[in-house]
Amino acid sequence: MNLTAFTLFLALISGVIGQYYYDYDSPLFIYGHPSPNCAPECNCPQSYPTAMYCDELKLKSVPMVPAGIKYLYLRNNQIDHINEKAFENVTDLQWLILDHNLLENSKIKGKVFSKLKQLKKLHINHNNLTESVGPLPKSLEDLQLTHNKITKLGSFDGLVNLTFVHLQHNQLKEESVSASLKGLKSLEYLDLSFNQMSKLPSDLPASLLTLYLDNNKISNIPDEYFKRFSALQYLRLSHNELADGGVPGNSFNVSSLLELDLSYNKLKSIPTVNENLENYYLEVNQIEKFDVKSFCKILGPLSYSKIKHLRLDGNPLTHSSLPPDMYECLRMANEITVD
Repeated sequence: MNLTAFTLFLALISGVIGQYYYDYDSPLFIYGHPSPNCAPECNCPQSYPTAMYCDELKLKSVPMVPAGIKYLYLRNNQIDHINEKAFENVTDLQWLILDHNLLENSKIKGKVFSKLKQLKKLHINHNNLTESVGPLPKSLEDLQLTHNKITKLGSFDGLVNLTFVHLQHNQLKEESVSASLKGLKSLEYLDLSFNQMSKLPSDLPASLLTLYLDNNKISNIPDEYFKRFSALQYLRLSHNELADGGVPGNSFNVSSLLELDLSYNKLKSIPTVNENLENYYLEVNQIEKFDVKSFCKILGPLSYSKIKHLRLDGNPLTHSSLPPDMYECLRMANEITVD
C-alpha cells in the first residue's frame, strides 16, 4: 500500500469512528453502523438499536421516534415544545433525556409523560421550567429538573418507585417542597441545594439516605428534625446561615449518619454528632473551641469516634489550642485539618 492510499485509509477509519462517542449517560457504549429503524437526522447504533441519539442537532421539536426505541437522547437542542402525540409510537420508552433545551411548562401538552408506562428516567435539566412537569407515570425512578426556574412543585402522589429527585439550582421555597414530596415512600436521594429556602421543609420522606440542602438561607434546625430519618447517611447544609442558637444540642446525633457538611455557616461551637460519623466538614465557621464531648460522650477503650476526616480550617482554631485527649477520642482519624 503506497503512502497516499494508506493516508486515505486512515482518514476513512477516523471518519467512521468519529461518528460515535463515549456517553457516560447511555445504557451501553457500542461501535457499529447506524440502524435502519431510526429518525434520519439521529443516530441509532445497529448493535444497540433501542437507543436513539439526537444530541446537538439544533432541533426545534421532537423528531419522529420509531417504534422499539427505549432510550431517547435529545440534549443540547432548541426544543421549546412537546406535542401530546410526540411519543405515541414508543409507549415502552424507558429513558427520556431532554437536557439543555428551551422547554416551558405551557408548551408541554397534555399527559405526554404519563402515557409512558415504562419510563424510568426523565431528565429535563437546563430548560425554562417554572413548575415541575406532570402528571408522571408510576414507573418513574429518577427525576432530574435542575437548573430551571421552578418555584412550584406539583403533586407526586402515586409515584411509588421514585427513588432519585434532583431539584438543585431552582427558586424553590420550603412550603412548595413540603406539600409535594411527603408521600414518596421510596425516595432515597433528594437534592434541594441552590434554592431559596429559609427553613427546612417539613414532612420529607423518612426513607431518605441522601439529603442535600446546601446553598440556601436556612438559619434554624427544628428540635429532633433529623431523628425521623432512621437511614440517613449523607447530609449537606453548607453555605447556609446556621448559628449556635438555631441548632439544638442533639440535632445531628443520628446513628446512621456517615457524612455531615456544615461548612460555611456561622457556628461558634462544634455540634454534637454520633460516634458512627466518619466525615465531618466544619471549615469556614467561627469555631473557637474544640470540645471532645462533641464527638465522644465518654472516653475509654471501647468508646471512641469513627471520624476519618475532620475539616476545621477557616476557623479561629490552632493546633496548639486542640486538647490532648482529642486524639484518644478521634483515634481513627486519617486527616484533621486546622489552620
